[in-house]
Amino acid sequence: MDSEQQSATLSALARVRENAFFVLELDIACSRMEMERQAQKLLAMLELGLSSATTYSTPVGTGIRDADKVRLASARLRDPEKRLEEELWARIAKAEKPPPDPDADLGLEDLPKKPRPDAPWPNALPAFGWGRK
Repeated sequence: MDSEQQSATLSALARVRENAFFVLELDIACSRMEMERQAQKLLAMLELGLSSATTYSTPVGTGIRDADKVRLASARLRDPEKRLEEELWARIAKAEKPPPDPDADLGLEDLPKKPRPDAPWPNALPAFGWGRK
């Protein structure tokens, strides 16, 4: 990856991490009143020094929140053009989902038709009566 691609990647990650919807922990479809209420709540929590208000989660990791970041995020959501831009970035970030974990407990109905070759005992389910008809 050359330096230009790396710079663009870092810029996109920073753009997602600084997204106003993530900073304020709001849904994309929120109303202006909900946005104002959430911004005031977060500012009050930051003023009181509550640790739960200092961080927020994003699809690209955890962000650090301060009063200036909350004010900037609420200002961006008040402007219709900037809000649209924030909505687009938030939608892109939420659309990217991590691949499913092959070892997650998905239930019996989601078992593969053929056992995985890397499974320690591929015939374990039939041996215990699962999968028989």
